[in-house]
Amino acid sequence: MYNETADISANGQSDLTANGGTVPRKSMQFEKAMRRTRIIAAVCLFAAGGLIAGAAVGSRGPSDEYGTAGADAPLDPNSEDLLADAPTLQSGAPQSEEQSSAAADSADGDIQTAAVGSTDPLPGDEVVLANPAPVFEPPKEVTRVLSVGKGDTLMGMLTDAGIDRRVAHNAITALSKVFSPKKLRPGHELYVTLLPETAGDESGTSDVAAGVEAMQLVSLRLPATPIRDVQVSRLDDGGYEAEAMEKQTVKEPTFASGRIQTSLYEAALDSGVPASVLADLIQVFSYDIDFQREVQKGDQFALLYNLVTADGAIVDTGAIQVAEMTVRGKLHRYYRFKDEHGFWDYFDDKGRSVRKALLRTPVDGARLTSGFGKRRHPVLGYTKMHRGVDFGAPSGTPIYAAGDGTVEVAGRNGGYGNYIRIRHNGTYKTAYAHLSRIKVKNGSRVRQGQVIGLVGSTGRSTGPHLHYEVLQNNKQTNPLSVKLPTGKTLTGKELVAFNKRRAELDSQYAKLENASSDVATAAGNQ
Repeated sequence: MYNETADISANGQSDLTANGGTVPRKSMQFEKAMRRTRIIAAVCLFAAGGLIAGAAVGSRGPSDEYGTAGADAPLDPNSEDLLADAPTLQSGAPQSEEQSSAAADSADGDIQTAAVGSTDPLPGDEVVLANPAPVFEPPKEVTRVLSVGKGDTLMGMLTDAGIDRRVAHNAITALSKVFSPKKLRPGHELYVTLLPETAGDESGTSDVAAGVEAMQLVSLRLPATPIRDVQVSRLDDGGYEAEAMEKQTVKEPTFASGRIQTSLYEAALDSGVPASVLADLIQVFSYDIDFQREVQKGDQFALLYNLVTADGAIVDTGAIQVAEMTVRGKLHRYYRFKDEHGFWDYFDDKGRSVRKALLRTPVDGARLTSGFGKRRHPVLGYTKMHRGVDFGAPSGTPIYAAGDGTVEVAGRNGGYGNYIRIRHNGTYKTAYAHLSRIKVKNGSRVRQGQVIGLVGSTGRSTGPHLHYEVLQNNKQTNPLSVKLPTGKTLTGKELVAFNKRRAELDSQYAKLENASSDVATAAGNQ
């Protein structure tokens, strides 16, 4: 039980309330301190923008033991100041301790309740925190595209991006398990995800060049091939692991056709045929057609081939399924088919292989510069029998073996310069002269279409070209007119399987051809 008499005696005086009653002085002092505390709490919550509906901070209500009496009672200057250590508040400009105390006293009598988080201003003036706490924003990841230039190394590119050499070494070591960095070429792009280092980061770098922002390597992605990505990712323990991600590919049958006006090359490109497919088309018909002499304006071509796509983009071209050319009014059409031995080849509608014993033109893109027969020799200056044909082509152009066989001679041979002769069977041999480089050895086996050397101008020659000879029973004959034996002819079960496959290809070919014609007609009507 509180003893008012003892409290009055201890303080030497008593304070009177408005209604004549007495209230202990320390109790009044404590009440005033609590009011100040509640005001400060309300101001802080107002500055923080909080909102707690229904909660209230205010003076005691009617049920308080001491009521509201004594609100204006004077404060004993000798009593303990319970707010001495309270944080300083500002109202616009900084206030002195006396100003702050006076402002709080003047507000005591007016403020009875204050909603926590209320947006209403407090009596007197707007009060704000003197030093609001700074808002911490964590560093954000950034992704950079690093393009490989001539002479660049992966280590140099990563360290230039702000990555510590030891970290870069660990990442490259992981990458090497699925992709060799030595395969990087100028133009390759690396997608590097980085995180800026923080001051307290335990993995902070110490081996970064001055002026370069230190970075953590989060991940590295490299499109190794059009259908294969390689990614290196950081693990929780700070190490790195690499994985290869194969893209899902789709083969899309595609039809193309065209009429030759100037050259097959231009007609094919105008029809949207990729250069690699055009090269395959020439290879298919090189057994029957001399592209330097026979193809002329008005001739036509058509083909069915596959486009390989990944994520909607063309990443590769598949093999030609149906190849067709009309040259000088004669139609040539071949179908791709795999024989019983597992080898793919092209056959006509009778099941006869497109392959002949020998190629008539063993070099691509060449022009016929000299035919078979007597001529005035460009070096010797007199008429001499020319026992082969010459194809003019830039130095370094690949030369192909005209057929399967064994290399009899590969080396220097007088006026022929660098020279190769291949024995194909007991009847036929082929010879190649004036080469700049030989890529086969004596006694080696070669396949038809294999690169055996490069065009040059060695020996008795006035410029880069290929001198090509066909020997029949060891006698030189005209390569352009000699009747060559055909290749394989399908029979029995193979022929039955081929005819079934041919019917499927003819059906697909017709549908795409009709669709292409409809598109062309619609475009012409616009």
